[in-house]
Amino acid sequence: MALVDTFGARARRQLLGSVPVAIGVVILGALIIVCALARWLAPYNPTRAVGGINEPPSLAHLFGTTGQGQDVLSQFLYGGQNTLWVAFAIAVLTTLIALVVALTSAYFRGWVDDTLTLVSNVFLVIPGLPLVVVLAAFLPPGSFTIIIVLTLTGWAFGARLFRSQALTLREREFIAAAEDVGESRWRIVAVELLPNMGSVVAAYFVNQVIFAITAQASLEFLGLGNGGQVTWGTMLFWAQNTSALIRGAWWTFVVPGMAIALTAFSLALINNAVDELGNPRLRADRLLRRAGFRKPSASLMTPVKRND
Repeated sequence: MALVDTFGARARRQLLGSVPVAIGVVILGALIIVCALARWLAPYNPTRAVGGINEPPSLAHLFGTTGQGQDVLSQFLYGGQNTLWVAFAIAVLTTLIALVVALTSAYFRGWVDDTLTLVSNVFLVIPGLPLVVVLAAFLPPGSFTIIIVLTLTGWAFGARLFRSQALTLREREFIAAAEDVGESRWRIVAVELLPNMGSVVAAYFVNQVIFAITAQASLEFLGLGNGGQVTWGTMLFWAQNTSALIRGAWWTFVVPGMAIALTAFSLALINNAVDELGNPRLRADRLLRRAGFRKPSASLMTPVKRND
C-alpha cells in the first residue's frame, strides 16, 4: 500500500507542477466544455441550411458555411460532442478489455495464460486497417458500429503491454507476502497488481483516445460512417465531397482538422508527463535539465586507454 501511496503522491506533484500538462489540460478542457455546451453556444441547427453555399467567415457565420449552407461553427460544436464521447468510450473499452485479459493471463498463468496469449496474438497479426474497413463497410453505419469495430481491433496491443508489466510485478515480494497471508487471487489482482500499473494504464488510455479520434475521423472521411450524423470526421467527408479545396472554402476543412489536431496535441502533452511517472530515465533527464546539467554527446566524450 505504501508503494501505491508513493506513486499517487508523485503523480500529483508531477502532473500539477508540469507546464505541458497545464497547457494540455487547458486546451482539452476548453474543447470539452464548449462542445458540451453546444446546445446553448451553437447559433444554428447544425444540419439545416441557414446561409448561402460556402460563405466565408463573417459576423453572421463566424466560421463560415458549408457546401450545403450549414453553419460551420454549429457543426464544430455539435460534432465535437459526438467525436469526443465516441473516442473516450473506445479508450475505456479497449483499456478495460486489455487489463482484464492481461491481469488474468499474468497472474493465473498455465493454460489460462496460453489461451489468452494465443487470442491476443491472433488479433495482433490480423491486418488492422483492412479488418476495420471491411467491418465498417458491412455493419450498419453509426457511432456504435465505430465503437465496436475500433474496440475489437484495438485492445490486443494493450493486453500484451499490460501482461509484460504484470508479469514483472508478479514476482515482487509484496505479491508473495499477500499470498502468504491468505489473500484471495482476485483481491491480489485488484488491490496489489492493478494500482502499481497506474502510469502504464494511464499512458495507454491517453494514447487510445488519440487513436480513437484519428481512426474515427479516418473512417468517416472515407465514407464508412453515418454521413447524416455531424462529427468532425463527417465534416471533412462533406468538405471533400463538395470540392471545398478546389472552391477555396478552406474553412470547411480547416476547422474540423484543427479541432482534431488540437485534441491530439493536448492529449500528447498530457501523455508525455504521464509517461514520466513510470519511466525513471525520463524523470532523471528532466531533473538534470532543471538543474542545468546536459547529457554529454558521444562526439565530446574522450576515449580512455586502459593499460592492462
